[in-house]
Amino acid sequence: MCKVFGLPKLRTKAKFCAISSTSGTATEVTAFSIITDYQKGIKYPIADFEITPDVAIVDPELAHTMPKKLVAHTGMDAMTHAIEAYVSTANCAYTDPLAIHAIEMIMNTLVKSYNEDMDARDAMHDAQCLAGMAFSNALLGIVHSMAHKTGAAFADLGAHIIHGAANAMYLPKVIAYNAKDPVAKKRYGVIADYMHLGGSNDDEKVKLLIDYLRKMNDDLNIPHSINHYGPDGLPAEQGFVPEDVFLERLHDIAANAILDACTGSNPRQPSQEEMEKLLKCCYYDTEVDF
Repeated sequence: MCKVFGLPKLRTKAKFCAISSTSGTATEVTAFSIITDYQKGIKYPIADFEITPDVAIVDPELAHTMPKKLVAHTGMDAMTHAIEAYVSTANCAYTDPLAIHAIEMIMNTLVKSYNEDMDARDAMHDAQCLAGMAFSNALLGIVHSMAHKTGAAFADLGAHIIHGAANAMYLPKVIAYNAKDPVAKKRYGVIADYMHLGGSNDDEKVKLLIDYLRKMNDDLNIPHSINHYGPDGLPAEQGFVPEDVFLERLHDIAANAILDACTGSNPRQPSQEEMEKLLKCCYYDTEVDF
C-alpha cells in the first residue's frame, strides 16, 4: 500500500480483536480509520496495515438492535465499499469476487434488513465484511473522498452529513462521472449483469445501475442531494446546508477532496473544476454530463 507515512510496529505485546456492531464500516477487517478535525471541518483517512485487527468477530446478533436509520446508512456505506473496490484502479482477481458477491448480497438483503427482516440483517452483517475485505485491498474512490470532505464541513450549522448517507447520495453521481472512462464503464456493466438489471450495452447498464441505487435510497429514506439533506439525515424540503454557504465553501471542499487518500485509486482523476462541478451535481441533484 502506498503510504504518506507509516505507523510504528504495533501489537508486539497485545493483540487487536475487533467486533463489528454495525453492517457496516467493516473496520474489523480493514487497514483504514478516520480522524475528524472539528476545527477545520475535515475528515482524514488513515491507512496502514498496522491498524488491521489480528482477529475479527463478525456476530450478526450484535446488529439486531441497530436503529433503522443506522441500518440504512451503514448498509449503503457497505454497498459503496463494494462498488468502489470493483472499479478501483487497484482491483485484482482476489478482490473482485469479494466485491461482486458483497454487491449481490447487499442488493438482496439491505432493504429487507431495513424493514426488520432479521435473517436479511444477519446476511448483511456478512456482506459488509466481504465488502471490507475487498476495499481494504483494492482501495476506494472519490465517493469516499467527497464524503470525507463534506461530512464535517458544515458542522458549524449544527449537523454533519452522515458518512453512509453521503456515500448513498454521491455514488450515483460518481458512477455517471467515472463511466466516461471506458474501463470503468465496462466494469459497471459487469456489476449490472451480476445484479440482473438488464441492458443491451454498457451505457444502458450504467443507467440501470444508477436508477437502481437511487431506488434503494428511496426505499431507505435517504435523500438524493445535499440541498434536501435534513439535519437528522432524512429527506427534507429544505436541507440544513444553505446554498450560499455551500457555494462559499465549495472551492476548499473540492480541493481537499482531490487530496484525499481515496482519490488516487479512482478510475478518473478529477481536476479542481470537475470536482466542483461534481459536488454541485450532488448539491442540486443535477445530471453529470462531463
